[in-house]
Amino acid sequence: MAIRDSSPSLSRRGFLAVGAGTLAATALGGWTPAHAVPSGSAASTLPTPPTFPEGIALYQQAYQNWSKEIMLDAIWTCAPRTPDDVVRLVNWGHQHGYTIRPRGAMHGWTPLTVVNGAPIDRVILADTIAHLDWVDVDPGSSPPTVTAGPGATLDAITTALQQHGLGWANLPAPGVLTIAGSLAVNAHGAALPADGESTEPGHTFGSLSNLVTELTAVVWDGSAYSLRTFTRADPDISPLLCHLGRTFVTSVTLQAGPNYRMRCQSFTDIPWDELFSLPGAQGRTFESFVSSTGRAEAIWYPFTDKPWLKVWSLAPEKPVSSREVHGPYNYPFSDNVPEPITDLLGGLTAGNTAIAPAFGQTYYGVTVAGLAATASSDIWGWSKDLQFYIKATTLRLTEGGGAVLTDRANIATVIHDFTHWFQERIEHYRALGQYPLNGPVEIRCCGLDRPEDVLVPSAGSPTLASTRPRPDHPEWDTAIWLNVLGVPGTPGMFAFYREMEQWMRQRYNGEDSTFRPEWSKGWAFGPDLPYTDASIITQSLPDTYREGVPSEDNWDSARAVFNRLDPHRVFSNSFIDTLLP
Repeated sequence: MAIRDSSPSLSRRGFLAVGAGTLAATALGGWTPAHAVPSGSAASTLPTPPTFPEGIALYQQAYQNWSKEIMLDAIWTCAPRTPDDVVRLVNWGHQHGYTIRPRGAMHGWTPLTVVNGAPIDRVILADTIAHLDWVDVDPGSSPPTVTAGPGATLDAITTALQQHGLGWANLPAPGVLTIAGSLAVNAHGAALPADGESTEPGHTFGSLSNLVTELTAVVWDGSAYSLRTFTRADPDISPLLCHLGRTFVTSVTLQAGPNYRMRCQSFTDIPWDELFSLPGAQGRTFESFVSSTGRAEAIWYPFTDKPWLKVWSLAPEKPVSSREVHGPYNYPFSDNVPEPITDLLGGLTAGNTAIAPAFGQTYYGVTVAGLAATASSDIWGWSKDLQFYIKATTLRLTEGGGAVLTDRANIATVIHDFTHWFQERIEHYRALGQYPLNGPVEIRCCGLDRPEDVLVPSAGSPTLASTRPRPDHPEWDTAIWLNVLGVPGTPGMFAFYREMEQWMRQRYNGEDSTFRPEWSKGWAFGPDLPYTDASIITQSLPDTYREGVPSEDNWDSARAVFNRLDPHRVFSNSFIDTLLP
């Protein structure tokens, strides 16, 4: 018998107890996810979709995004087993006026899947993780490739690649991400080549989207929705490589390169104004670490003087001082929030924002102590095991910011200007007795989606990727990711994010740089909420994908492809209808 919650709708508390892929057998020999309400049950609280396709499990289940700011007690969810099931589901949705939204790890902030407060009575989520999660490595192809279902996680894919001596140079920190979800928002890591380092064949320092050699999606064929495979040489694939939820990918093939060993050193004793110095400054600067290793990330807790800096470097042999690790997620003090942090977090969520300085200082102290207690200040292992470090148990915060595209020589200037602006603003608000921000600043860099990294015939870079190069500025070779985090519900937080976004759009806009959103995070901030500034959504943001790129491969041409491949907007929602009309 299926395990069900006894209440008419699943509570949020109940949802948090549900692990991904937690399944229970049914008396009929099928299955339904635990804590779900099967279609036809008396406990169902939503109108039952009519004549739903046979053989595809349908059930009510809760939904929440990463920061828990979009939460539903129940929404119709299904679990297609094959790409053909997806086709049947989509054609059913078209015929009955339903939209179909692929659902992966839900590790995102945006309303690209579900819109907060919008009607859900004609929305079906399609769980890609339950069955569409296969991984198949072809190490003998040229280049070596891996083909995966949309619900395969980065953890699973990189583990399979590693078994064949293969890997990826630039990985996001959460290995729980699905590959389809990663491609929808051009997920990336914190990797640049060191000075003088060349890109190994099969790798890219840009986003994961730039590794795609082929993908299959559900598209309109003139009379119905069907599967279509796009090679990287097909111009229609370029918008699909970062599609923002406007398609349903059922399979993707990505190139890979030789795997390698890495070292990751952590530093917590560098003053922020030394680390974020101007170009050419002496000392331990972010610029100097990028020059020597290419791979660095700073996590600067609020109201503290010394960030947590992680520096990755290539290391074929284990350094004497390093501890060898044999798996990812090597910072348990960060992955599992300790009691001193949860105590302060409770105060913040209760409205006591003045403890923000203590929150930041405590988090810094926990980090310093945790690195020492776990001997994690200097670790060595395979690339994926050092790049994955965020788990589902990591503290979930709201995040705003974006990407600054610029010349590598400009990295220090961009970071210096932003950090000094940020420090001045939080001190300004503290003097007023206001604490709109209480989470850390995250700073990292990666490369752009260079066409020359793709080892098969290619139509070009992903059209809408934040990491897409600007042909009119060939010297821009770097994306600098500047993000600020905060506890959901903090008074004044979104107004601060709006102020920050407006400043970034003005400061990084000219001959030396441009500003783009990080699609998975917060952007288009209004005074009270993200994703509500109409002028950014309808004009400023699209313009960043019109400037400096060919008209036949820009924001408007991407919209035309989406509308041609899905003219009935089965893969859309009310927010996407505004963003990509």
